[in-house]
Formats: sequence, structure tokens, C-alpha cells
Amino acid sequence: MSRVTLMNSPFLLGFDHMERVLDRVAKSANEGYPPYNIEQVDEERLRISIAVAGFTRDDLTVTLEDTQLMIRGKQVDDEERVYLHRGIAARQFQRSFVLAEGIEVTGADLNNGLLEIDLTRPRPARVVQQIEIGKSNTDKVEALTITGRENDHTNRNSNDTGNTNPGGAEGEQV
Repeated sequence: MSRVTLMNSPFLLGFDHMERVLDRVAKSANEGYPPYNIEQVDEERLRISIAVAGFTRDDLTVTLEDTQLMIRGKQVDDEERVYLHRGIAARQFQRSFVLAEGIEVTGADLNNGLLEIDLTRPRPARVVQQIEIGKSNTDKVEALTITGRENDHTNRNSNDTGNTNPGGAEGEQV
């Protein structure tokens, strides 16, 4: 039996990774515990706050695997305590978030029962490329940034010494 995919259009080339990400998001959307908030702190920073009352730093792990942020919590029952009523069970959980490319985790802290994970979303420089027809992808491509700065590598002549840097500084290849 063949699987019907979301992105099976011939115009969506190379989006198979995106489809896998959407599958992971759909699977994790059914998790209800622990509750969380996602807030935008400023233009480039986000914060995920997860309610983890009763958990200590030693009970929690935060890992980043590729673009998947994984938070796990595991409490150990205290055998010495005798409960007359137990309404707060020692639970374990796993909560995952799929991060967009370029999002960086800058830190995590536990304050007043909230695990706060700080993220940064740096704004990349936008590049527009002019691709010359008839050239293979191994040839140099003229790049134009949004600010209008032009990095022209196509005006080299046969007497050129091989320096690909318009400014001549070493180590600053574009």
C-alpha cells in the first residue's frame, strides 16, 4: 500500500525533510503534560516556559538533537514518605519541540516551578543570486545582498592571479 503524502506535487522538490518535521509535530501535538507557554521576548529571542512543579534540576534533562528540542523529566518516589492521600503522583514526561533552522538554544533555568528555555532566532543576511544561463553549478555565481552590496566574481579575466576576493583580504571569501 502506498502512502499519500502532503507534499507530493512535482513543484515541491526537496521538501521531504519538511514532511518528516510535520509528522513529528503532529505526533507531539497530542501531548498534554506538562503545560507550556511560548513567548516572544523581543525581535530575536523566544522563551519556552514549562510547568514542572515538584521537579528538581537533577530530575530534568534538556537535549537538542538536530532541530528537535527534547525535555525529559523523571521523578523518583521517596520510599521513606508515608502518604495519607496522594494527589500529586511522581510522573515522568517527555515534551519535544521542532525548531526551525537557525534557532539556537541559549540557556535553560528552573525558577519557581517553571523550566525556562531561552532561544535566539538571529536574522540571516538575505542574499539574492543571479544565475547565469548556460553555466554549471560549479561556476561562480554573482550574489547580490538585499542592501545592494554586490559581490561580483564573474569579471575575472585570464590574467587574474586567482584571488577571488574583491577587496584582496585573505580569508574573506564570499
